[in-house]
Amino acid sequence: MKKFNEIRIKLGKGAEFIVAALLFSMFVTFLIQIFFRFFTNLPVGWTVEWVTIAWLWGILFGFAFVVRETDIIRLDVLYSALPRGARRVMDVITGLTLAGVFLYTLPACWDYIDFMMRERTAYIRIPFFWVFIIYIPFAVSVAARGLITAYAGFTGSGRLHDTSENAESHDYD
Repeated sequence: MKKFNEIRIKLGKGAEFIVAALLFSMFVTFLIQIFFRFFTNLPVGWTVEWVTIAWLWGILFGFAFVVRETDIIRLDVLYSALPRGARRVMDVITGLTLAGVFLYTLPACWDYIDFMMRERTAYIRIPFFWVFIIYIPFAVSVAARGLITAYAGFTGSGRLHDTSENAESHDYD
C-alpha cells in the first residue's frame, strides 16, 4: 500500500507539472503575441490557436487528474439547509444522473473525436483528434466522481454530509 501511495503522489505531481507547463506556455505565447502585434505590426494567428488549445487542455486535464474533491466549489445554500437524509438522496440522484449522462454520451463523443482525425487546426496544423482527445479522460473522471458521490450518498460514507463540519473556513462566522 505504501508503494501505491508513492506512485499516486508522483503521478499527481506529474499531472500538476503538466498543468503548470500549459499555463506557462500560454503566458509565453501571450507575450509573443503582444510583441508581434504591437512592436512588429505582424499579428500571428498561431498564438491564439495555441492559447485556446492549452486552455482547453489545462481545464479538462486539470479537472480529470489534478483537482481534488475538496477543491471543487459548490453552491450549497439549499443543500446545507436540508437534513442529512435528504442530502444523501440528492447525492445519489445527482451522482447517478451525472455519471449516466457522461457515460451515455461517451461513445458519440469518441466517434466525433475519431472523425476529427481528418481535420487539422488552421495554423499549427495539429489534427483535431489530439486537441479533443483530452475530453475522454475528463468525461470518465466526471462519471467516476459522480458514481463515487452516489455511492457515498447511498452508504453514508465518504465525505461528510454535514457541510458545517466539513467546511474549511467561513467568512461569516
